[in-house]
Amino acid sequence: MNKWLWWSALMILVIAAGAYAGGAQFLGTMPCTEKIPPVTKGERIFKLCDGETKVLIRVAGAVPGERMPRQQAQQVASLLWEQYQTMKEIKTNQEPGSNLYAHGGTPHTKREMMIWEKELKRNIDEGHKVFHDPNLGTNGVSCDMCHPDAANTHPETYPKFQVQLKKVALLRDMVNWCIENPLEGKKLAEDDPRMRAMEAYILFNRKNKPVEPGKH
Repeated sequence: MNKWLWWSALMILVIAAGAYAGGAQFLGTMPCTEKIPPVTKGERIFKLCDGETKVLIRVAGAVPGERMPRQQAQQVASLLWEQYQTMKEIKTNQEPGSNLYAHGGTPHTKREMMIWEKELKRNIDEGHKVFHDPNLGTNGVSCDMCHPDAANTHPETYPKFQVQLKKVALLRDMVNWCIENPLEGKKLAEDDPRMRAMEAYILFNRKNKPVEPGKH
């Protein structure tokens, strides 16, 4: 993005931030790719949810790394949201008909939708592969043998109390229980790509089912 546009937006919001006197005050933005400048006491840097922008905010009495009081944190969150909306508007004006952000109401471009759908399909296909793989366990049993096409998994009912676990479980908790018991394998870490892929596959196969956490 053109730096002049960044700083034009900065000057507008510096003036608007005066409403937050005594709490939090917006100071400026920079691309996440740039090195963070020295931050003095009372200043903190936050990242916007666009994943592309850092925001410098003056926070009265704040020390970097320390938790802010709730009221002050709310003021900061309000400034972050205002800045996010401003950057979104600038981006949309630069690239008419596009919206590179997670929300906002502007239609996504065909190219964006194609990329996202392709990545989702890749993850679901990998989940299908793992779900049908006997190597997930040690005895030759695979998940699909008990749950053809992810049947009877009911991911839309989690979290819920599971008798086998004697606690409220998430979908991934039950996936691991099945791996450790019927499959006699080792449970997967929560961030294991195979776990993420299986969750995507299971959820996709229950698409359009109403969400009913806790249902048995």
